[in-house]
Amino acid sequence: MSLMGALICMAIALSAALGVYLRKRQIDNVIANRDAVPADFARDVALEEHHRAADYTIARTRFSMAETVYEATLSILWLALWMGPLYALVAELVAPGLSRSVAFVLAAGAIARLLEIPFSLANAFWLEERFGFNRLTLATFFVDELKSSALALAIGLPLLYGMFWILGAAPTTWWLFAYVAFMALTIAMTVIYPTVIAPMFNKFTALEDGAMKSRMEALLQKCGFESNGLYVMDASRRSAHGNAYFSGFGKAKRIVFFDTLLEKHTPEEIESILAHELGHFKFGHVRQMIVQSAVIAFAGFAVLHWAFANATFAGWFGLPFDPGVVLVALLLAQEPITHLLHPLLAWRSRRNEFEADDFARRIVGKEPMISALTRLTRDNLSTLTPDPLYARFYFSHPPVPVRVAQLRAAG
Repeated sequence: MSLMGALICMAIALSAALGVYLRKRQIDNVIANRDAVPADFARDVALEEHHRAADYTIARTRFSMAETVYEATLSILWLALWMGPLYALVAELVAPGLSRSVAFVLAAGAIARLLEIPFSLANAFWLEERFGFNRLTLATFFVDELKSSALALAIGLPLLYGMFWILGAAPTTWWLFAYVAFMALTIAMTVIYPTVIAPMFNKFTALEDGAMKSRMEALLQKCGFESNGLYVMDASRRSAHGNAYFSGFGKAKRIVFFDTLLEKHTPEEIESILAHELGHFKFGHVRQMIVQSAVIAFAGFAVLHWAFANATFAGWFGLPFDPGVVLVALLLAQEPITHLLHPLLAWRSRRNEFEADDFARRIVGKEPMISALTRLTRDNLSTLTPDPLYARFYFSHPPVPVRVAQLRAAG
């Protein structure tokens, strides 16, 4: 391994160390505030509930800390030790050409996923189970794994063959064609995922006729939102956490409520949650996120073009110059950069959440929104006292106390 390869491995380790430091700050701050409910929530959140939320946050953060160290260690091991021997094994089994490159990527991906499964199992059957959220069975877990793997293979196999083929056919411009194809697929997935892929894992049923549906439809009409229906997802099959979302474009847009959300919230709270989601639509946040993804993807494909154009990058790690090897190595090496980008992306996401909150306030009033946020926090055991630096770095949504304070200040 060259000096540049060693520096990249060091950057991965330093990135993990930063993640551990930020998580330790989060744990310390939650512990320091464990015995006092913030004044704005003292009436609605019991001290016992606050304690339980703190314990859950601490446990989740410690788990995430261990996972961060584990993943960084695996990335360094892949780059420094494992990729070369794995490629040598694949080279013995598969003739040179497109299939060898594809086979290496698939083999590396399969091994990586197998190494991730212990943490996935521990998350569901130890952490989430311990706090009463897990409703998965082992059978459902492994069926989901098989479905996800089959889906990844069905989508990834033709994409890999297509990318490596066009790399050989148009070595100087391939990345532009690949980028356009990637973005077309990304946009198509906003329609394909809710209508084709999501039903492979969950059951979606139309919201029953009645007062609730009439109330939601009146809100949609008031906001000028056209969709192909209101749906309820059987999220309770896997978790007790509650949520709602909308997805898709044009006539394919759909509103989805978790059944766990409908079970625990009042009609006024559900209306405010839907109004918040409609705020994302009204301000074009989905389109903005796609544009953001397009910019990041363009930079990613440009770097990939450079890495494919010469053997320099692969040589940093003493690896053979093969497209499959280069692709996997680059995916591993980019982690420190994406980690440092996270605060900027999280800041933009939080700004969108504030806009959606304000939209909901103007449509249905601030009290239902405050009530919904408080109940979501209580039911999901979200901490009311996150570390400010940790929150700025990682939170895609503003901390609930900040959101509530902003709603109250708006009048």
